[in-house]
Amino acid sequence: MTQAPCPVVSTAENGLALSRIVAGMWRMGEWNMTPQQRLALIEQCLDLGVTSFDHADIYGGYAVEALFGEALALKPSLRQHMQIVSKCGIKLVSPARPAHTFKQYDTSAAHIVASVDNSLKALRTGHLDLLLIHRPDPLMDFDEIAETFENLRTAGKVRHFGVSNFSRHQFECLHRRIPLATNQVEFSPLHLAPLYDETFDGLQDKGVAPMIWSPLGGGRLFGDDPASAPLRATIGKVAQETGHSFSSVVFAWIMQLPCAPVPLTGTGRIAAIREAVEGTSFTLSSAQWFEILQAAAGREVA
Repeated sequence: MTQAPCPVVSTAENGLALSRIVAGMWRMGEWNMTPQQRLALIEQCLDLGVTSFDHADIYGGYAVEALFGEALALKPSLRQHMQIVSKCGIKLVSPARPAHTFKQYDTSAAHIVASVDNSLKALRTGHLDLLLIHRPDPLMDFDEIAETFENLRTAGKVRHFGVSNFSRHQFECLHRRIPLATNQVEFSPLHLAPLYDETFDGLQDKGVAPMIWSPLGGGRLFGDDPASAPLRATIGKVAQETGHSFSSVVFAWIMQLPCAPVPLTGTGRIAAIREAVEGTSFTLSSAQWFEILQAAAGREVA
């Protein structure tokens, strides 16, 4: 049976549409793939309807974007069928950036623009579909960031903007100055904070869909930590009841939230990406959803 393609979701009223599952490229440098193998993975993702690819300038020690761009250059026509996301705002000490002498955040206009130019060159593309500020910077000037974003849009370098790891208040401070398409945050059955710290409530209120990094807890959901054994057992039980895989149940559980989260994968295995897409094809019962929440939180709802 042919798997139904991954659906798309509009992350905000400003028109950005991402695939319901986003392929995270963070670890691409660890996958030991040739350019042709990277291209094949990109094409397989597109065949599944996974058309959005998540990057950051710092991934792989500033190397992953170039790996992706090298593969894309083998078949440039694919660019029109995908959305490329990248992030900036962190300075790593790295041989690739000899001017960086101390790890810090930098959300100045000069750094944002330079980061975008570097990303465009590495990715071999004329524009980013979405640019995110990677982490909230204690020295960030919301007005300066908003003005910089507007200038990048006017220049045709970036079409949409967002943030990553921002609190509800930080998101709304910038969102008042320029419409943001998303806030990319960590969330999984092992990390429930956005459910309770107003992150998801605030985004739902604004009609903005969050992107989700580490939806499988960085692989820890597949480990043998005794503390998470009841959670793994509950997810396994629901997987058996629904006839779907363990990981697809986790993705379905996340996507069932009314703020319409958009999860990222973190793998170079197309089979694992296919399981994530499988999570878009079914809905858990309310009882099953709360069973997983209870096992994740370690307590009944109040």
